[in-house]
Amino acid sequence: MPKVLAQGQTIECNSGANLREILLKNGIDLYNGGARLINCRGIGSCGTCAVKVEGEVSAANWRDQTRRSLPPHSPTKDLRLACQTQVLGDVKVTKFDGFWGQGSQVVWQPEG
Repeated sequence: MPKVLAQGQTIECNSGANLREILLKNGIDLYNGGARLINCRGIGSCGTCAVKVEGEVSAANWRDQTRRSLPPHSPTKDLRLACQTQVLGDVKVTKFDGFWGQGSQVVWQPEG
């Protein structure tokens, strides 16, 4: 079973599991500030669940690519939308600041 390392937790999941669902189910602070209340609930339109993911995950789909190509995101930044990402192997997840998680300051990292 793949392992997700995020905010100091190691979470086992099934291969193909949705990263957003795994993080939220395990109490990980996926959203910054007001994005906790104002987000698209996983349909890939808001971009507030953006995280850096290291490890084996699904290729970015069109929703992920399209939303991250629009401001304040940048397609050149190494982020993914958790709601559009399937975990295929062990991964490490890092969250950055900013309403959309697009900032440069780390909010939390895999080890906590």
